[in-house]
Amino acid sequence: MDAYDGGSGAPQGRGRAEETRPPGAEGALSDRALPDSAPPEGVALPGPRSELPGSEDGPRAESGHAAGGGSDADAPEADGPGAGTSEAGGPGAGTSEAGRPEAGVSEAGDFEAGGPQAPAPTPARAARGGVAALSPRYQVCAALALAVVAVAVCLHVGMVFLHVAPSNTVTKTHGKAIDDWIYPEFEQNWKLFAPNPLQQNISVQVRAQVRTADGGSRTTGWYDLSAQDGRAIDGNLVPSHTQQNELRRAWDFFTATHDNDNRSVGVRGALAETYLRRIVVLRLERGGLTAGGGVVERVQVRSRTTNVTPPKWSTEKVSTSPVYRELSWWSVPDGATEGGTR
Repeated sequence: MDAYDGGSGAPQGRGRAEETRPPGAEGALSDRALPDSAPPEGVALPGPRSELPGSEDGPRAESGHAAGGGSDADAPEADGPGAGTSEAGGPGAGTSEAGRPEAGVSEAGDFEAGGPQAPAPTPARAARGGVAALSPRYQVCAALALAVVAVAVCLHVGMVFLHVAPSNTVTKTHGKAIDDWIYPEFEQNWKLFAPNPLQQNISVQVRAQVRTADGGSRTTGWYDLSAQDGRAIDGNLVPSHTQQNELRRAWDFFTATHDNDNRSVGVRGALAETYLRRIVVLRLERGGLTAGGGVVERVQVRSRTTNVTPPKWSTEKVSTSPVYRELSWWSVPDGATEGGTR
């Protein structure tokens, strides 16, 4: 008895291929819908995808035969409207209504006992990283940045080499440009590698006379400015140039332009005094000495020098007593706020 679709009225019964199947092949198509069962003996499985019904590339699908059946030439051609459908009139278990493989049939049309499988992945494009992963615009920007950095590094290395190299034609001609690049941040100091490196600890200390807000005057104790710089540097991975060298260089500048009696021996002596005075007044004011309306009237600077203790294996004997060098009192000009910097 044929089944009819209630909507269209068209018969959906057995197709020509089913009606002309040879004996023994009745369960061939229905068995294909059972992924957990093996195909009956003597039933041919569908071929590649190109052999499925509706394929434009290969021959039409051929019906299987039972064991002992005829050859391929005896199989009827599945060109009727019912080809590949089940007895109930719906689409067969092998293909869906859109002609795609159903459960139990892979994309290639082969029967899979383990159920449906995903399509074979296509070869993925190799993953890119670094600058190659950027867009062309950003690649150009990255290339320009790298070029600028490379030029700056080469320029810096060249300037440092000319600074430490013996006097030559280039340094004589462009000495000022080299010094402007090197000083003060990139100065090269060779004292560490000298035959007799420094073996003393020198601390710069200062005290001040302060006029209080009520008109009185008081003298402070000694402030160890070098110890303050040391505490700021200790544990700091990137200490500033000011913390490391400002006070030390100011004291070296003063001692280089003054004799042991603290008298100026050159035209730069007055400049060295002014430079050192401004630094110590600046440190005192920022340390809160003038809080509450106080004014620094005079300052006095001194150095405290102690020898570094020799190692245990050395036979050298040195004195560990500190040696002081005190300068005269310097008057601070009126209005020299922030150490005379403004």
